[in-house]
Amino acid sequence: MYIPDHFNEVRTAVLHDLIRAGGLATLVSMTEDGMIASHAPMMLDSEPGPYGTLVGHLAKANPHARLADSAVQTLVIFHGPDGYITPSYYAAKKEHGKVVPTWNYTAIHAYGTLEVFDDPVRLLAVVTRLTNQYETPRAAPWAVSDAPADFVQAHLRGIVGIALPIARLEGKVKMSQNRPAADQPGVVEGLRRDGRDDLAEAVVRATAKP
Repeated sequence: MYIPDHFNEVRTAVLHDLIRAGGLATLVSMTEDGMIASHAPMMLDSEPGPYGTLVGHLAKANPHARLADSAVQTLVIFHGPDGYITPSYYAAKKEHGKVVPTWNYTAIHAYGTLEVFDDPVRLLAVVTRLTNQYETPRAAPWAVSDAPADFVQAHLRGIVGIALPIARLEGKVKMSQNRPAADQPGVVEGLRRDGRDDLAEAVVRATAKP
């Protein structure tokens, strides 16, 4: 991934937080017939260090699970908030007009070899944990144990687990850090006016002085 110095995020703890906030991942693997891509929510275990392991599952019918070349690294991509940045946000527009549009975004790339497993105990632990992660904040959370055990086991037979120990991790956080300090408040204010509080907060975090 092309990462100019302004946007390079190398802190593992920050990258881990961005992965956990991202949720849905894009997996890209090489096969004998070329590349294959799938989309799935993945969870992050912080061990083994230094970058941890990504864990999730795919449908057993998905050819990704059986065709991915285990001798070649898989790329897993996570995205954070993103959006169009109009030159109208910048103070520089009024001063000299030498401004152009851009796009702010966050992208995390994790690389490692893909492990596929079908052990039912391990699979149940993965889907239970993934369910709990998103159900726990709800007022009346649903649990895997709410469904009949034989129904759950039947569904487990239709999926495979995936795990990817991260061998390399890189992050690009492009949130107006390259703009003059006078332009950055206008980006935040403009995004909030346009209903993009999530992106505005990402700009605030990225441009905050250490």
